[in-house]
Amino acid sequence: MKALVWHGKEDIRCDSVTDPTIEDPRDAIIKVTSCAICGSDLHLFHNLVPAMLPGDIMGHETMGEVVEVGSGIGNHLKKGDRIVVPFTITCGECDQCRRGNFSVCERTNRRKDLADKVFGHTTAGLFGYSHLTGGYPGGQAEYLRIPFADSTHIKVPDSLSDEQALFLSDILPTGWQAAVQCDIEPTDTVAVWGCGPVGQMAIRSAILLGARQVIAIDRLPERLSMAEAAGAITIDRDQESVVERLNELTGGKGPEKCIDAVGTESHVALSLPDTIYDRGMQMLMMENDRPHVLREIIYVCRPAGIVSVPGVYTGLVDKIPLGAAMNKGLTFRMGQTHVKRWTDDLVRRIEEEEIDPSFVITHTAGLEEGPEMYGLFRDKRDSCIKVVLKP
Repeated sequence: MKALVWHGKEDIRCDSVTDPTIEDPRDAIIKVTSCAICGSDLHLFHNLVPAMLPGDIMGHETMGEVVEVGSGIGNHLKKGDRIVVPFTITCGECDQCRRGNFSVCERTNRRKDLADKVFGHTTAGLFGYSHLTGGYPGGQAEYLRIPFADSTHIKVPDSLSDEQALFLSDILPTGWQAAVQCDIEPTDTVAVWGCGPVGQMAIRSAILLGARQVIAIDRLPERLSMAEAAGAITIDRDQESVVERLNELTGGKGPEKCIDAVGTESHVALSLPDTIYDRGMQMLMMENDRPHVLREIIYVCRPAGIVSVPGVYTGLVDKIPLGAAMNKGLTFRMGQTHVKRWTDDLVRRIEEEEIDPSFVITHTAGLEEGPEMYGLFRDKRDSCIKVVLKP
């Protein structure tokens, strides 16, 4: 089969690889009908995430049709079923899964030894996201093996197109969880840093959850325009001071709820000296991430506010104003998304036309065009916000 394969920093190729097979009774194989490039895939593209190896298959936003099931699947899945594959692999049986904490499943990371050393305790296995999270082949391919498939799937109603359903795999529940973690009240201002795909979903989620006003912060006109179309007030951080504008919009008190949908790769700009410092520290291998957004959020968030972090961080950060966060009494909530905790509700909302996640798609291409699309997505050329690939 054809698949998008990691060969090193900024080197993704469409290669011929061995077709997946059933390896365990709880496995299933799908023929991929749609997959997508995620912003967190760029962290792998830039080689910021440890434990990637040449030959690893990329991708964790995938859906398709079941073509083979293992003997232990029972009545959970059958050939011909149309499913979305959550990016988190879940056993459905461990203590964390029973609590709905699916992204920290205790059983599915087959490199638990490595994750225990790096994180202190293992988290769930993830598709296409390094050997730190299990080394599972990803879904930017013609076929995908799904381990623990009786638990790791979302059945798609016939009424939904691929474009409407695909983002149940990651970015829609990620944006939704980011907003839910804010405990939004009708009087709240919610500020969202980063208007990429996850930020766009967080903006719409905050609006659906009843925030008084939602403020979207970015530097790209097409992203700000998309956020404004949803009903958000926008701030172009290249044209105005984020801190001054947020204080102006909140009567000098700051937003009650702040969402960091940027994460590890804050944009480096001469006007933001801390981003220059971070880039230098990265080059000296003394820091993994560029946490400008997190610093800014801590500074501007209203005392006793909530900071929600769906943006991916990869390791060590420097110069975090923890004293300000402690003295202001800020609450931090973060983590990989517990996808299946949210998807029943989100499927209903899509069916009832409360939200149509397909709005975020700007580019559709064949799998063989994937390497070119990675470059396009990274450079944000041609107003690219979200790429869907059709194997």
